[in-house]
Amino acid sequence: MTKWLGIVVWAIGAMGLAGCGVYSPYGAQTSGASTFSVTDFEPAHPLVSTTAAQSLSEALRDRIQRQSTLRLVEEGELMFGARVVGWEVRPVNVQGNETAGANRITVSVVLTYVNQRDPSLSTERTFSRYVDLPSDQDVFSSEDLLVEELGELLSQDMFNATLGNW
Repeated sequence: MTKWLGIVVWAIGAMGLAGCGVYSPYGAQTSGASTFSVTDFEPAHPLVSTTAAQSLSEALRDRIQRQSTLRLVEEGELMFGARVVGWEVRPVNVQGNETAGANRITVSVVLTYVNQRDPSLSTERTFSRYVDLPSDQDVFSSEDLLVEELGELLSQDMFNATLGNW
């Protein structure tokens, strides 16, 4: 009886994986690719510093390396590039005395993803995320922390939309 149970479990697992395409052990859909590249993001908005754009591209590189078995190279089979097209600061949580309780920093990125293994998965898409900063803190002196947090959020969204395509 145990032998049959093992065969049934194996068969169900094999059927479940048969329709899923090529995935890494981490759940990333790699289309059989083993390499990827991420060019430095272009700061295409006047408020975006080159340093901030590079930090955002580094966040994506780190995310892909952590969540897949892909190897980072100069020109990979899976290629990522982006333009940082938005950097907006808006007051939020306006209080009774018309003072903002926080500032919302929103960053928008246009990602271009090219999958040389399966061109039908290639895409260009805009991603936007925000973080709130207490109004008593200066946005520019907190830029490194803001960019780090936004990089984590944006890189997860970009990963999910490209390699996490279940």
